[in-house]
Amino acid sequence: MKRVAVLGATGSIGRQALEVIDRHRELELVAASSGSQPIDGLAPLTQVGGDLTELLERARPDVVLNAVVGFAGVTATLWTLEHGVDLALANKESLVAAGELALAARERGGGRLLPVDSEHSALFQCLEEREASTVHSVVLTASGGPFRGRNRSDLADVTPEDALAHPTWNMGPKITVDSATLANKGLEVIEAHFLFAVPYEQVEVVIQPTSVVHALVRFRDGAALAHAGYPDMRVPISYALTYPERAAVDVPPLDLASGLRLEFEPVDHDAFPLLGLARRAGEQGGTYACAFNAANEVGVAAFLEGQLPFLGIAEVVEETLEQVDGAPAANLGELVAADEEARRAAERGMALA
Repeated sequence: MKRVAVLGATGSIGRQALEVIDRHRELELVAASSGSQPIDGLAPLTQVGGDLTELLERARPDVVLNAVVGFAGVTATLWTLEHGVDLALANKESLVAAGELALAARERGGGRLLPVDSEHSALFQCLEEREASTVHSVVLTASGGPFRGRNRSDLADVTPEDALAHPTWNMGPKITVDSATLANKGLEVIEAHFLFAVPYEQVEVVIQPTSVVHALVRFRDGAALAHAGYPDMRVPISYALTYPERAAVDVPPLDLASGLRLEFEPVDHDAFPLLGLARRAGEQGGTYACAFNAANEVGVAAFLEGQLPFLGIAEVVEETLEQVDGAPAANLGELVAADEEARRAAERGMALA
C-alpha cells in the first residue's frame, strides 16, 4: 500500500489524481491540500492554503503528487526530495524556477522524481535505462493550442475566453493560457533539461495538433521512439503513482485502423515568442528561468483579468528578463528573493505600458 498526499487536490490534475487513487486498491489517500477551496473530509489530513510542508510533516506519505499551480509548489517539491519521498511532479515551475536546488535535494534525499506532465512522462518511459550517449535529441510535442495556424497580427485582439478554449486538453486557466502562448512548452523545455540532463540544443519542439504523440526520442543511429495514446491525464498520473508498476487505466487503446493521422508542424516563433524566451532564459542559467516563470505568471494573471493584451504577456516577460540580474540562488531564500524581484519588475513594466 502506498500512502499518497495530493497537493492541489481541487485543480484539474488533483481531481483526476483522486479518481486514479480511488480506482487502485494499492493507493491510499492520506493527505490533500487546496489553495483556497474547502476540502474538509476529503482525506484524513487536509489543509487549505498555508505552508504545505506542515501538512507533509504530519502525513509522512510514501509519494507526493504536487499539482500546485505556479511558484507556490516549489517548497513542497524541495521538502519531498530532501526527505527521500517519491515525487510525482505536475508542478513544472518547481524545476523551472528551482532546478538546481531540486536536483541537489534529490541527490541528498534519494527519492524518485517521477514526471506527471504527459510529455515528460512519455520521455521518461522512452528513455528509461538507456545510455545517454545513445540519445541524439528529445522532442516535445505541442498541440498548438486554440491559436494554431494564426499569425502574430491575428492574435492582437484575442480574449481570455478565446485563449481558454483549448482544442484537446481540459486544464486550469493558467496552464491553458500558457498552452495558448506556448509558454507552457517553454517551461517544459527547461523542465526536460533538468529531468533528463539533456542540453538545451538537444530539446526540440514540434506541433502535433491531435496530442496523440506525447513525445519522441531520437537516437544516434537515426531511429526514433514515440510515446502515443489518446490525450488523457489519468494515464501519466497513474504511471507516476504506481511506478514501477503500470496499473490499468480506463482509457481505450489507440484505434490504428480508424484512419488515425499523425501530423507534425513547425512552431511559428514570431507569433509565439514565449517559447524562445523560455529557452533563452534556461540557457542563461542562474535565476533567469525563475524570472521567466515569475513574469509569465504576472502577465497571465493580468491577461485573465483583462488588464493586458494577449501579446503583452510576452512583452512583459521579455522586458523583465532584461531588467533582472539572474544571479544564481544558493538556497530557497535567495530563490524567493529572485522570484519577488522579477514579479516587481513585471508589475512596473505593466504600469509603465
